[in-house]
Amino acid sequence: MSIKRIIEGLNEFHDNYFVTHRELFEQLSQAQNPEVLFITCSDSRIDPCLITQSQPGELFVIRNIGNIIPAYGMLNNSEGAGIEYAVQALDIKVIVICGHSNCGAMRGLLQIGSLAQQMPLVYDWLKHYGEATRRLVLDNYKDCPSDKLLKIAIEQNVLTQIENLETYPIIRSKIHSNQLTLHAWIYEIESGEVFAYDASVSKFKILQNRPFPVPNLLTRLPSE
Repeated sequence: MSIKRIIEGLNEFHDNYFVTHRELFEQLSQAQNPEVLFITCSDSRIDPCLITQSQPGELFVIRNIGNIIPAYGMLNNSEGAGIEYAVQALDIKVIVICGHSNCGAMRGLLQIGSLAQQMPLVYDWLKHYGEATRRLVLDNYKDCPSDKLLKIAIEQNVLTQIENLETYPIIRSKIHSNQLTLHAWIYEIESGEVFAYDASVSKFKILQNRPFPVPNLLTRLPSE
């Protein structure tokens, strides 16, 4: 996509969508009141508003390489600031961490040595914040074929980030008082389907019109 196409899109948005939704944007100009914090990967193939069919103002979104959330206290990070703002200032009651199939970040995490020279900043990000996932996967599933190993890494990474979320004082407090629920999702690009982690069976299951809260992730198994 060229910059010309982007500008054409801006014009189309202003002349069509914005005009027919002017009242909504006038309301949004005064304040935001999103209901869900949606944390996902920067990958261009996943669009939170598109796959959830959400309108402007409904999702508060955090995106980065690998949908990674550093644990509380691990340096100053924009992810932590965004989480704190969403939960404390916006009173978010639902947090979704959504990974996706064929994730390049997870593929890189499994072969992290090759990144050091070519993309040192990506290497540092994954090595520092992705090591728990990498170690878990390689120590427990190293005999799996590469495609299965990648799938396991994608799933375990999302579960690791849920655990990291639970290290935030504001998150633990809200969960304890039943004011907040956490959800672990995997978006499958090739099928358009979303799989949610069901803690009762320790598996990701296709999401069928109901959420799967994940309050306890002590037992974690990959889907079959």
